[in-house]
Amino acid sequence: MRITLTGHSPPPTFFLVVPQHLLSGAFLACHSAAFALERECGGIRFSATENWQLAFMRESLSRTFMSLKGLRMSSLRRIALCSLALAVTSLAPAFTRAQGDDRMPPETKAPAASPVMNGIAHIAIRVKDVAASEDFYHKLGFDAPFSMKRGDVVTQAFLKVNDRQFMELYPVTPRDSQTGFLHLCFEGADLNALHDFYVSEGLTPIAVRTAGAGNLLFTMKGPQQYADPQNIEYTQYMPGSMHSKDFGQHLGPDRVGDKMTVVALAMQDPAAARSYYLDKLGFHPSATNPKLLDLPGSSGEAVEIVPVSELGSRSSIVLTTPDLDKSAAQLTRQQVPFKRASAGITNAAGKTRTVDMISVTDPDGNIIRIEQAK
Repeated sequence: MRITLTGHSPPPTFFLVVPQHLLSGAFLACHSAAFALERECGGIRFSATENWQLAFMRESLSRTFMSLKGLRMSSLRRIALCSLALAVTSLAPAFTRAQGDDRMPPETKAPAASPVMNGIAHIAIRVKDVAASEDFYHKLGFDAPFSMKRGDVVTQAFLKVNDRQFMELYPVTPRDSQTGFLHLCFEGADLNALHDFYVSEGLTPIAVRTAGAGNLLFTMKGPQQYADPQNIEYTQYMPGSMHSKDFGQHLGPDRVGDKMTVVALAMQDPAAARSYYLDKLGFHPSATNPKLLDLPGSSGEAVEIVPVSELGSRSSIVLTTPDLDKSAAQLTRQQVPFKRASAGITNAAGKTRTVDMISVTDPDGNIIRIEQAK
């Protein structure tokens, strides 16, 4: 594209070389500045060519700014020229990608930066027998410091992994008889900011409220899982809540893992779910394992999107421990069957590391994987 100001003699000219199929976009981007130039300078002419190089564009812009120094023009005219040059500069990356320049990455939607999350807060599962499940997880070293009841019936039991992470157990009911994964909850550093970010992204989270345990909470529907859309939950621990009052307590030395680092999410359309987490929720691909999506922030915790055919309704989590041999000894002592194996994981840089892992299955078929902490 050649741009010539016709109100001067000789008319100053600079070149913006744009592929033919992108000219309409270029004209739109430059419309406001061009209109001002036409009024101030007496006219503006554009011509097009099919071949271009980004280097020429940059050189042209440089020459344009140099030529501004020598022109006698009104302030409005000078501002208009600068505006046009800046508009052209902003289009340069898109032009380069559209041309298929191998030096630039493929064009992708750049999601806004999500407010940070402190990490995974809890995973909730529905079980056939809460008491039997509590007993099983107690063998793994996890205490249940508090629960919710309706009369004498436990409606929700909390198993403590660490001060900020729990596993929640819900009993089956005549209405909800399917065992397995219920929801995943993330801990937000600022829950209201996180809620407002999602609204700005066009999502529809429910309003932030105070939940029964005393913490802030909101939920939102996500991608389709085994039978229903994912129920994504977010919390912020508050002073005086059940969780906060238990800080530093019920942290038994025999826990087979002391941190929940990965939760698997079985999705009907894994590709669409992955895009949703990347583009809408602000997650980003893990540098250590290409299968994982890291939470916004520096927790190092992640989700793994898998097909429904891999897990069905079951849940699957990864716990880390500072001593995998000690975890194996605890399971052996408690007569809990487990499998131990090693696997190679290749990171984004192509480097492969060996991971030693223990796998345990709870009474309802949910999977607990235990890894040596890095």
